[in-house]
Amino acid sequence: MSNHRIFTTAFAKVYPLYVQKAERKNRTKEEVDQVIFWLTGYDAAGLQQQIDKGSDFATFFAQAPAMHPNSSLIQGVVCGVRVETIQDPLMRKIRQLDKLVDELAKGKKMETVLR
Repeated sequence: MSNHRIFTTAFAKVYPLYVQKAERKNRTKEEVDQVIFWLTGYDAAGLQQQIDKGSDFATFFAQAPAMHPNSSLIQGVVCGVRVETIQDPLMRKIRQLDKLVDELAKGKKMETVLR
């Protein structure tokens, strides 16, 4: 496993940035949560528990109840990298979440974001 700094970054530090990004584009925290629930299988209590524990991204995804079977359909470019070509499984999951939040912030319909 490569040692990207994001892997050991607390999810709780990045989560508010996802919410802010969405809210700047007139989307809601609830919509961000819905995207996270869809991708990871967490529910509201599980997500809050990860935030409260200060879990890093590696732990957040390792403990995710169930990655959505359609997560492999998430494609496109995040930070100049094509999501579907990322080799490292953890980095791909992080970038998939980034991509979903990007699409939400770009005003895509929820049905489109949640493949």
